[in-house]
Amino acid sequence: MIEISGLTKTYANGAVKAVDNLSLKVEAGEIFGFLGPNGAGKSTTIKSMIGVLPFEAGTVKIFGCDLKKNPLEAKKFIGFVPDNNVIYDKLTGIEYLNFMSAVYGVDNATRKERIEKYGALFNLSDDLSRQIKNYSHGMRQKICIMGAIIHKPKLWILDEPMTGLDPQSAFDLKKLMREYCESGSTVFFSSHVLDVAEKLCDRVAIINKGRLVVDTTMAELKEKQSDKSLEQYFLSVTGGSV
Repeated sequence: MIEISGLTKTYANGAVKAVDNLSLKVEAGEIFGFLGPNGAGKSTTIKSMIGVLPFEAGTVKIFGCDLKKNPLEAKKFIGFVPDNNVIYDKLTGIEYLNFMSAVYGVDNATRKERIEKYGALFNLSDDLSRQIKNYSHGMRQKICIMGAIIHKPKLWILDEPMTGLDPQSAFDLKKLMREYCESGSTVFFSSHVLDVAEKLCDRVAIINKGRLVVDTTMAELKEKQSDKSLEQYFLSVTGGSV
């Protein structure tokens, strides 16, 4: 579960509010879609809530653990897939997955089983002996996803996870996200692909210019806006045109 209260992150010595007094609550077992236009503050929010960026005000609690007070404990709950494939590209795929397993204390037998499972799922098994610097963009995305889930975190945070994936891998990832939540864990992901969010999410939030403008379940949205798709509704609340 995620509890964000009054999160504020600024740049340019406080002149620019990238995230402005944001409050959210995400329940265990939810697939939560975090949506917004380019520059709305999505990635800044995500990097703040995982401890990569410091923030000036507010609190972030991950399954009850305060990120500022107990950062290492809070981060143990998290698996993170960034939007830019930043990764140790001089390692081979298997070296990277073993490294991530060691960081989170995954024993040898369990890591072997999971590497085989996810390597087969994402059709990457035959490439794990290659250096990551020789991977395509899509392969880098797959190895990032595998590294983020290798320790089976309670909270899986994905920033634009479908970018670069082929249709089969995107389908398998969506299926994996749903199965993950059905086991009681939580998925929090940002996306510009609103059709995917509409079909996949239990709840969505829309952020614009650093401020939260919508926080609703998909069921509530469909009931209140039955004549609009999520894409049409998104454009209407963010100043776009339909």
